[in-house]
Amino acid sequence: MSVSLSRLSRFLPSRRDYDGLRSSWKTDLLAGITVGIVALPLALAFGVSSGAGAEAGLITAVVAGLVAAIMGGSHVQVSGPTGAMVVVLAPVVAAHGVGSIALVSLMAGLLVVILGLSGLGRAVAFIPWPVVEGFTLGIAAIIFLQQVPLATGTQGVPGHNTLVAAFESASQATLPTVLQTLGVVAGVAAVMLLLPKLNKALPASLIAVLVATVAAELLQLDIPRIGALPHSLSAPSVPSLDPAALGGLLMPAVSIAMLAAIESLLSARVAAGMVGPDGRPSGAYSPDRELMGQGLASVAAGFFGGMPATGAIARTAVNVRSGAKTRLSAIVHALVLLAIIYLAAGLVGTIPLAVLAGILMVTATRMVSRHTVGAIMRSTRADAFVFVLTALITVAFDLIVAIEIGLVAAALFTLRKFASLSGVKREEIPAPREDGDQHIAIFRLDGAMFFGAAERVLQEISQVKDIQVAIIRLSQVRMLDATGAHTLVEVISALELRGVTVLLKGVQPQHLELVTNVGVIRSLRHHKHLFTSLPEAVEHARSHVRRNAAASV
Repeated sequence: MSVSLSRLSRFLPSRRDYDGLRSSWKTDLLAGITVGIVALPLALAFGVSSGAGAEAGLITAVVAGLVAAIMGGSHVQVSGPTGAMVVVLAPVVAAHGVGSIALVSLMAGLLVVILGLSGLGRAVAFIPWPVVEGFTLGIAAIIFLQQVPLATGTQGVPGHNTLVAAFESASQATLPTVLQTLGVVAGVAAVMLLLPKLNKALPASLIAVLVATVAAELLQLDIPRIGALPHSLSAPSVPSLDPAALGGLLMPAVSIAMLAAIESLLSARVAAGMVGPDGRPSGAYSPDRELMGQGLASVAAGFFGGMPATGAIARTAVNVRSGAKTRLSAIVHALVLLAIIYLAAGLVGTIPLAVLAGILMVTATRMVSRHTVGAIMRSTRADAFVFVLTALITVAFDLIVAIEIGLVAAALFTLRKFASLSGVKREEIPAPREDGDQHIAIFRLDGAMFFGAAERVLQEISQVKDIQVAIIRLSQVRMLDATGAHTLVEVISALELRGVTVLLKGVQPQHLELVTNVGVIRSLRHHKHLFTSLPEAVEHARSHVRRNAAASV
């Protein structure tokens, strides 16, 4: 019982979540305000794009953002509706109606909670570094391209690939609007890039928003603004639990849960390595607790009529770059959105959308450093290929497909590397040599005897001719799987059918059960043909050759 309570306590908030708050509360507060302003139009846009409506997007940003900030495993992660989730939700709304969103959010959230409790959050550690960085580069490119419509004062093209939509939006730009919006973007970028060089303590993003908005008002620029906002949120309620709807929403809920888990964990992992204005990384995170927090966030959003939530890399990046150190900033971000809805909807509505485009464009360019890209490209051709492939597929398709293909490519290259390091080598019999040694062959298996190398080993040993005894050394085999063990059975059987006696030497203790169960020992001519030292095996082989010579006389 005490073990269960101790394990459960890992998922609960504690004082350690706010270590360093006394020295960082000012920057956390300013970072939260900045992220709140950046998150507002994104929440509205993602709500509309999903088909659930702007209110659902706001509810998710406030409720899910607050719950994930308190319960999640990252100190700097900012959660809410995301573009990747919209792609999955839109078909659900089309098939089952807007009313299904709250229920599917509840179902997906519970599944993510189960994933967290089961300890599967740590599986993200097995995603190779080139895949993570390729994903990050692809997401950065998508974030940048998504801002093109706002930066050019045009309407985005829904349902199109991000790159295609960016080109179409840019082609629809008209004068003088495009010059005004691009001027605002350039001004925001200039403030964000130059201000930190003067004083790193100043909140560059927030100052850029204020300066650009005031300038747009004074110059009376006729460019798109955030516009009218809802003035209230709906009261919480239990979603309608229709048994027929539950069956139809199960598979979408599973897909959404997997997307939420992967996107949140990768976002948290990327954020952990991001460097803030002080030059220090954001620090470690708890993957299992992060899944628990994200799952509870989606459940809470479902009760309020919201959408499933995930960690949002764009908002998280703004949070880190704004100097956030504790989860207070993510909490403030949710409270800012709540306050804006009730107190300052009209004022915020005057902010030009081009201002937000500028902030996110600068943030996107900072997400992957040139040093990181250079290090990967200089590492190995396989890792460079996986990095570029993952980034391109993220932009061309979506992050789930990119991660899947990136993992497959990385796995194939890793297996190829393992196979190249594995093999079989024929060795000379230790001196002094005796008559008849030419009829004895010693084969040493190296590295990993697994499905990727087994066929080559089978071919090399089976093709040897004019021998009477084969000694197969296994002491250098570091990894052995069922396919490798079965290949040994095939090698032994093929040699024994040709009249070649096979002796095994140096089976590793950890491999003994496997080779016994698969039938390697049983395939030998005699169970005593298993040796622990090479001299004993060689002497036994010579005795076989002598007996064969005597029998032929």
